[in-house]
Amino acid sequence: MSSGANRLAKVYECIENIEFILNTNDLKITHAIEDKIMKPAIRMNIVRIAEQFSKLKDDNEFKILENFTSEDLKGISSVRNYIAHDYDSTDDNIIEDVVRYNLPIFKTIIKKLLTDN
Repeated sequence: MSSGANRLAKVYECIENIEFILNTNDLKITHAIEDKIMKPAIRMNIVRIAEQFSKLKDDNEFKILENFTSEDLKGISSVRNYIAHDYDSTDDNIIEDVVRYNLPIFKTIIKKLLTDN
């Protein structure tokens, strides 16, 4: 597996970690992102996802990155910076939107890319 595919697999794993957190605890997204135990785990996985996309860019994996919209890539990077630099003030609604809307899109694209490889 190429380094780009490995990075995608790590992103996929992080998304599945978030899904596991939500499914195991039978919590709605809104409750999970407010929970004292679940919140840091979800946020850390979002940071890990953004880091892998950053590394794909650093590795010049543009063939992989072109499968994602520039808005989604900029968005996940912005959310990562927001979490990392202003953790206590991070708006839970933003995290909820990422989990609810962006991550399923990433997962679908990554699954297709990994299957096609």
